Amino acid sequence: MTTSSPLTYRDAGVDIDAGDALVERIKPAAKRTMRPEVLAGIGGFGALFELTNKYREPVLVSGTDGVGTKLKLAFQWNRHDTVGQDLVAMSVNDILVQGAEPLFFLDYFACGRLDVDTAATVVEGIARGCELAGCALIGGETAEMPSMYPDGEYDLAGFAVGAVEKAHIINGQSIRPGDVVLGLASSGAHSNGYSLIRKIIERSGAAPTLDIGGVALADAVMAPTRIYVKPLLALIQTLGGHGVKGMAHITGGGLTENIPRVLPENVTAVINSSAWSLPPLFQWLQREGHVADSEMHRVFNCGIGMVVIVAEAEAGTAMQLLAAAGERVFAIGRIEARGEGQAQTVIV
Repeated sequence: MTTSSPLTYRDAGVDIDAGDALVERIKPAAKRTMRPEVLAGIGGFGALFELTNKYREPVLVSGTDGVGTKLKLAFQWNRHDTVGQDLVAMSVNDILVQGAEPLFFLDYFACGRLDVDTAATVVEGIARGCELAGCALIGGETAEMPSMYPDGEYDLAGFAVGAVEKAHIINGQSIRPGDVVLGLASSGAHSNGYSLIRKIIERSGAAPTLDIGGVALADAVMAPTRIYVKPLLALIQTLGGHGVKGMAHITGGGLTENIPRVLPENVTAVINSSAWSLPPLFQWLQREGHVADSEMHRVFNCGIGMVVIVAEAEAGTAMQLLAAAGERVFAIGRIEARGEGQAQTVIV
């Protein structure tokens, strides 16, 4: 009869001490994101957030997303400082388009073996994204699951909850022919199309130091997703009522598939592709991958990360306000009556 030595969780591949160390490392970052409505945050079994009397008829708006295969490049290039902001941006920009103010955010970090330094770098990015969005990093989960992920790899998911006054929900139903389509510049490819981006990089053999319009390829590709929350909430408040008629976050599906999500059935958005310059990263991707224009518009944001639709009379004011808030904004198209069989977004 053989006597086996006692086993611990660490023997099975889970380091509880590392998890505890990570929680202590990220507490200061989370603290920077706190809002007065947070009654209890990181450390408990559940976070508490109080809805104040700021809203008369509050409607909660929620969103969840990940970072996708952009993470593969983070692993390959050891670039973990921006994907946290990507994670926040993908959800808060989504709930923003309905007029919601992001209130709080939760993250899920899953790995095979917890590297405290890497995880802390990712969470610092998440906290930075929450600060830019004005929401509290109120909680999350770190899951160390041996054999589920290769060493050095992890996956991320994020969850955002916001609120909007019921009477001020932006749903696109007031959009009419003659309205103007504004485009806010993206900071790069954001977090979409990275399976194709990785394929193009692999096939081209490009080094991460390759110059792309004065920026290293790795810097251009890993640039964090722009968060549009504060400038657009300010615009909504300034224009009042339903001055902002519709917004579309340009994520997976690109320009051609995201703009129709906010349009009534009887209209189409005619987008003038010459209204802005295709950024150098997208020029390089199209050239190296021999990607057709239609595919570019269906996969990538092509330099436009958010679309805002306003009445023609409001367009000039909206552009001035957004520019003053630090956004690069272009008048990229108009809303027209939709012909029979016509697509809801036409790019010319």
